[in-house]
Amino acid sequence: MEKFVSIGKILNFHGIKGEAKVGFQKGSEDQMLSLKKVYVRVFDDKALKFKVKSSRIHKNFAIMKFEGINSIDELLEYKGEKIYIEKSEALEALSEDEFMTSDLIGLNVFDNNDDYIGKVVDIGTNNANDILCIKPENPDYEQFLIPFVQELVPVVDISRNKIVIKPIEGLLE
Repeated sequence: MEKFVSIGKILNFHGIKGEAKVGFQKGSEDQMLSLKKVYVRVFDDKALKFKVKSSRIHKNFAIMKFEGINSIDELLEYKGEKIYIEKSEALEALSEDEFMTSDLIGLNVFDNNDDYIGKVVDIGTNNANDILCIKPENPDYEQFLIPFVQELVPVVDISRNKIVIKPIEGLLE
């Protein structure tokens, strides 16, 4: 199990005092505002830790001030870096019926008739929602892309290693 989970990316600086403009997944504003520490340059189980002095939401971005970063020049070397939190911290924030999208990778996918379709091999995203990338059992198909929405994916059972999708006409063709 990986120790860290990516939650955003340092896109640029904001102002001249070393504040970072951070892109993050829509809907996680509260999480971004409550961060006390983040990590960058994660390799294996090693990472560079930043204490978060302050954060606020501005025009759909998080503006974060890190302890020890006080100018644009000090922040520029981290521009483009993903920011991470410890996976254990992310799991604690989940409610009982929530899960991390990274936990979906490797799950078996079935249709609502319990016919095996394939395995989740990746999770993509677009402006509206996450996308399940499914490698089908049938070698005639390269992969299926299924929007990860309740109407199409009514069942996610991580404990049983299973996802059920409701195929609609043209979706699995």
